Amino acid sequence: MATETYTPRLKAEYQARIRQVMKEKFGYTNEMQVPKLDKIVLNMGVGEAVADSKKANAALKDLTQIAGQKAVPTKARNSIAGFKLREGMTIGGKVTLRGDRMYEFLDRFITVALPRVKDFRGLKPTSFDGRGNYATGLKEHIVFPEINYDEIDQMWGMDIVVCTTAKNDDEARALLTEFKFPFVTN
Repeated sequence: MATETYTPRLKAEYQARIRQVMKEKFGYTNEMQVPKLDKIVLNMGVGEAVADSKKANAALKDLTQIAGQKAVPTKARNSIAGFKLREGMTIGGKVTLRGDRMYEFLDRFITVALPRVKDFRGLKPTSFDGRGNYATGLKEHIVFPEINYDEIDQMWGMDIVVCTTAKNDDEARALLTEFKFPFVTN
């Protein structure tokens, strides 16, 4: 009795098409030189959690739903009296996605969440860090289908960082363009 293994749509597309396109475009001689997605990091900062710790828990629950993986709370490193912040207080959460979950999230992000963003005109093609990683942000986390709009008491923004194995920004931009990232063309 053989069991079928499930492969995410974007992972299958990378293995079948994108890898070959990148190899031809940049003239790689070895399969291991072709850049690939390494991880996706989701980060949600909740400044209001200083006054009300329930807000941090709600944000962590939402982040866990979006990622499909348990969110890790981020804690304050220093105390800042002006913000009534104490060292060790939970002030946000983060999730690092790898493997199949990463491809599944990326698929939902590109095909479902971004089209639901109000006044969306495309992603900035300049938000690369020089080492092949791309960072973007959302003002509202409710654009993801996992979040039930009626159960939300507050909207939070979130950062999304796509880490690749590309050596420079041009390779990373070409890779993400092949994944159908909706970059703005000037």
